[in-house]
Amino acid sequence: MAFSLNDENPTEVNEFIPTGSKWLDGIVRRGKWGGIPVSKISEIAGLEATGKSYMAAQVAANAQKMGIDVIYFDSESAIDPYFLESGGCNLENLLYIQAQSVEFVLETIENLLANNDNKMLFIWDSMAMTPSVSDIESDFNPLSTMAVKPRILSKGMAKLVQPIANKKATLLILNQLKTNITRRPSEAMTTPYFTPGGKALAYAYSLRVWLTARKGKASFIYDDKGFRIGTEVRAKIEKSRFGTQGRECSFKILWAGEDIHIMDKESWLEAIKSSEYLTNAGAWYTLHYDDKTSEKFQGKNWPEKLEDEKFYNRVVELMEQEIVLKFDKREGKAADFYDVDNTESE
Repeated sequence: MAFSLNDENPTEVNEFIPTGSKWLDGIVRRGKWGGIPVSKISEIAGLEATGKSYMAAQVAANAQKMGIDVIYFDSESAIDPYFLESGGCNLENLLYIQAQSVEFVLETIENLLANNDNKMLFIWDSMAMTPSVSDIESDFNPLSTMAVKPRILSKGMAKLVQPIANKKATLLILNQLKTNITRRPSEAMTTPYFTPGGKALAYAYSLRVWLTARKGKASFIYDDKGFRIGTEVRAKIEKSRFGTQGRECSFKILWAGEDIHIMDKESWLEAIKSSEYLTNAGAWYTLHYDDKTSEKFQGKNWPEKLEDEKFYNRVVELMEQEIVLKFDKREGKAADFYDVDNTESE
């Protein structure tokens, strides 16, 4: 098919589905707010218990608000309907499918693309745990089906990338991060993780977000009684065709009790600390407005302060300046936006 690049075309991304973290949305795309790109294939990969499935639920809920049909492939039969509802999903408008095999998932996506004219979001949770037909029919010896799955996925992505773009559909693949075991210390430091599924997959992705957590007890959020109620997550843009590879952000996810959500607004204070309009003295911060007025507050009162409309609007302005515009204009130091050493080594 031929298109004029001056008109609407399948290569241009005009829509993004919010991830549930405004900070993360701000580092996906150069010069503008982003998210999960519509009409492309994206990956969210992470270590265990870093919120991959919960972030997918947030993306699904936001897609539904945009009028996008959501098809959820679950390879682990582990998705709790309450979990999805807590993430904001409307279960009546969500199609849940067991991911029986890699071939089944790819064929189902292909069939739905051919027979549904609505915009669709396909979520594959997770690719790493989905077997091939050969895996199912073979024994438990891994050598029996070595490299079968990567070859299937390589062919599958090549077949689907254009139909997904042409139909304005979106494929979000959840994957695992595994430790890169190597004899080269420099490689272990610069590339500590890899994702299963074969090397060809990375070429099909327009966006790759990797989730990790802090070490040990420091990665958890505790209530006043010492019970674990959440996790602190670090997100890194491993690949972005939107010009932001290597950028990082962090946020917290509450997953215990009835209050389950990404602590989005709570992370904004950290996101704007580099702003000249936010000063700090001990436990006190001062937010400066354009009208030369200012407002003092303590970090512990940050959520309550955001309830004030003037304060909230000023913070959103600074978020755009610090996260989106300064990076686009290359203002400040590169180290303010990403780990320069790691990015240059990759």
